[in-house]
Amino acid sequence: MAEWAAKRFWKAAEAVPEGEGFAVHLDGRPVKTPAKAALTLPSEALARAVADEWAAQGEKIDPSTMPFTRSANSALDRVAPQHAEVAEIVAAYGESDLICYRADSPRALSRLQAEAWDPLIDWARDVLEAPLIVTTGVMHVPQPATTVESLRALVHRLDPFALTALHDLTSLSGSLVMGLAALDGHASPETLWTLSRVDEDWQISQWGEDEEASELAARKRADFLHAAALYRLSRATR
Repeated sequence: MAEWAAKRFWKAAEAVPEGEGFAVHLDGRPVKTPAKAALTLPSEALARAVADEWAAQGEKIDPSTMPFTRSANSALDRVAPQHAEVAEIVAAYGESDLICYRADSPRALSRLQAEAWDPLIDWARDVLEAPLIVTTGVMHVPQPATTVESLRALVHRLDPFALTALHDLTSLSGSLVMGLAALDGHASPETLWTLSRVDEDWQISQWGEDEEASELAARKRADFLHAAALYRLSRATR
């Protein structure tokens, strides 16, 4: 039996001003989220990206080809109503950030981790005012209470679209600092993704590449870059 899919019912999709934001109209009718909320985007650039996804649909609607629409729906239907809860989930990564846990051996891996992550440790200390304790091994080491609170406050201040992006950037990389660095523009999303993969790339260099793991990594990379693009578009002024 063929899988059911909604059929295209519109000819034109466009971004239009709506209050303090922008909406997406299909033949003049506003798009709504799955929860029936108004799909109001914070920038014209993001609204255009969403409209382009709708315009690109064929005879049948394929949600898998509409990542910005899905992210916008998530921001409005899931993150906005539960902002505090989502912020707490994201902020918790700061208590056990990937970049704080280093291998004690082999020394070559320890060196690669230090080269990749020490600059981010310095950036968190100097820019975020969040000094972090670095340790070896995987046993949890509590971070300073002032650092945890500083990171938590940064996360809670974000609007739903920024928090949606940060949630994915952080969960995919395992690092709140990397997620915040992506939002800040401290390094390119591609660079940050590569930095998050130090351990995995080391394993590949030693034991070879696993096809299934590589496919999963490619999907995660695409999702990480998409989250960074979501944030960038949500902040675009033109």
